Amino acid sequence: MKVRVSELIVKYMERLGIDTIFGMPGAHILPVYDSLYDSSIQSVLAKHELGAAFMACGYARASGKISACITTAGPGATNLVTGIANAYADKQPVLVITGETPTYIFGKGGLQESSGEGDSVNQCALFSSITRYNRIIERTDYLANVLNRTSKILLSDNSGPVLLSLPFNVQKEMVELDILDNIVTGNKLPSTHSKSSRADAQAKPQPNQLVGQFVDLLANSQKPVIVSGYGCIRSGAQSLVSQLSQLLNIPVASSLKGKGSINECSALSLGSLGVTSSGYAYDYIVNRSDLVIVLGASFNERTSYLWNDKLLGNKTVIQVDINDEQLNKVYQADLTLHADIKNTLSSLIQLVKQRSLKSKQLENIQDFKNNYEDRARKNGNSIFQAEFSLVKAFFKKMNALSDRDISIFDDNIIFAQNLLRVSSTVKFYPNAGISSLGHAIPAAIGAQFAERTTMFAIIGDGGFQMCCMEIMTAVNYQIPLSIVLFNNSSMGLIRKNQIQSYNSRFIDCDFINPDYSKLAESFGINYIAIKSEQDLEPLFNKTDFAQTINLIEIFIDKNAFPNYSSRR
Repeated sequence: MKVRVSELIVKYMERLGIDTIFGMPGAHILPVYDSLYDSSIQSVLAKHELGAAFMACGYARASGKISACITTAGPGATNLVTGIANAYADKQPVLVITGETPTYIFGKGGLQESSGEGDSVNQCALFSSITRYNRIIERTDYLANVLNRTSKILLSDNSGPVLLSLPFNVQKEMVELDILDNIVTGNKLPSTHSKSSRADAQAKPQPNQLVGQFVDLLANSQKPVIVSGYGCIRSGAQSLVSQLSQLLNIPVASSLKGKGSINECSALSLGSLGVTSSGYAYDYIVNRSDLVIVLGASFNERTSYLWNDKLLGNKTVIQVDINDEQLNKVYQADLTLHADIKNTLSSLIQLVKQRSLKSKQLENIQDFKNNYEDRARKNGNSIFQAEFSLVKAFFKKMNALSDRDISIFDDNIIFAQNLLRVSSTVKFYPNAGISSLGHAIPAAIGAQFAERTTMFAIIGDGGFQMCCMEIMTAVNYQIPLSIVLFNNSSMGLIRKNQIQSYNSRFIDCDFINPDYSKLAESFGINYIAIKSEQDLEPLFNKTDFAQTINLIEIFIDKNAFPNYSSRR
């Protein structure tokens, strides 16, 4: 049976399990849109292609499934760049479909052409460093090969975005439908087997040997600590991290993206590790621990305290990661396992029980954190001074919502990193990919198409103005969402840096905000202003967070800054 290429692409997406695609139509991609008309895939019209890309990122991150976005040629594709770069940094499986001018006018100056011929934009070059694979499909004779390579990347453990650009005339060509029968679109490809990456190894030890060495190091340590990263969440190893922690009485600190890899209400949680965190985890690792177990954490600039040698100095280090490029990237580990974290922890826990390892003697972690905070407050080193009492009170109320399923996409990061307690019912998605402003709102909307939950987007007023029109996408599709908008009429991080490092020579950091109550009214959504702690009671007692769209504006002082230095 013959079908148009546009139909084949849609059926290919259906077989990949894609049920929602975010985008904006244009003339050069209309054949694919027309094929979507009769498909099972829901097409969601965004207000800007960047919003569509962020929605696809949010969908993939919340669901763990392949997501998709679609645009036309030229500006449609170029407007995707920041969102696709974010997906690349976060290793999200996002399929990007773009249109292109007909092949027979390549190089002739066609409207919105991005083939790279003549003086046209070279789309492949533009996306080459932010996709795992991209291709302008100029002929159909190698279409099956292109789709197979696309599947291999999207279904792999080390996935990332793939871009397929379809010239207008190619979309309308006829091909045999049964070519899909020879394309992998089902279960994920087999995971990479565990292996050692130690540079001095003469022969690679078997996985069981490495886990045995892991247990030996655990047995010989007095005060081990776990640093859990995003790799734990991607692997689905959260319950095993908690099990190991409780079995041997090991405290756990998380990276920012790994927040949620252990219930932060746990007595063994040290909270988040990183330059913008309160400092509990850093102090414990540096001054108390003798063994640091790094599970799927990359030790980037934020987590490593700008690659501070003191953090892991004089420690025994074990590192486990499915991505071998992360092993020994920043710090040299004593034992590395190139392996799936969930499988490794399962084997490790079994061996720990067989060998009857004793639980570690440990001080009360909550007392340790309280004492640390008391000292920091007395010394004026607490990350949040009295000026942030309203923010603290807000997150205290947020933490009380943990009896229901909640998801939070966060652009602001620093408040939630320190004050939000992520648990088994609270899912936290920080904007840590390339940290682009304007991510939280469209990403949260995209995630709601994957699975409806009580959804929050936390964002500053600078980032809000980059993406606020996507609120109308939520309105159009009746997507419940509560937007927490921190208003200080400033680009807060820039103003803070200009105070700390540039003698308060303020330039392009302050601005005038619109009247957000009127903006909310024009969108047809609820508006709540929070100017004092007294305003929090009606907010949390009367607002329907689960079924409505709410704009919650919290006013903060533009000259109040969290107490940390990014050395910028």
